[in-house]
Amino acid sequence: MKPIDVIIETPKGSNLKYAYEPDSGFFKIKKALPAGMAFPYDFGFIPGTKGEDGDPLDIVVISEFTNFPGCKMECRLIGTIMAKQSEGKGKQARLRNDRLLGIPLPSVVFEKVHSIKNLPQKMLEELQAFFIQYNQMENKIFTVTGLLPPQQSYKLLTTLME
Repeated sequence: MKPIDVIIETPKGSNLKYAYEPDSGFFKIKKALPAGMAFPYDFGFIPGTKGEDGDPLDIVVISEFTNFPGCKMECRLIGTIMAKQSEGKGKQARLRNDRLLGIPLPSVVFEKVHSIKNLPQKMLEELQAFFIQYNQMENKIFTVTGLLPPQQSYKLLTTLME
């Protein structure tokens, strides 16, 4: 599989959520996370894609380094955390809002990770818990529905390209 381009919105360790504004071409601080909560890895999007929620596909970039908002990098896709998300408690409409997982090509620590199956189970559980808690802060329900290996993730990605 060929590498994909990723744009980082929110860097690893940040307690601020940034969002890219296509009309202005700038990144804006969207919100502050509660004390003690921070993004566990770089979080961004895949340009030229469009998910069910109307936004570009989300991607978590797992690596040993921290980047900055607007950083473009090449990653290899290692899998997807499939998820449904709803606005508010009791709402029936649940949109698919997956989190693709990628490893930047320059990573040395994660250079041998080529599949979501290669990640420690504890790391996956913590990542899923972060997104559940993060969404609860906004009165949203985030439900993990499964995991996809890299080949199926790449196929999903290509079907959602604009």
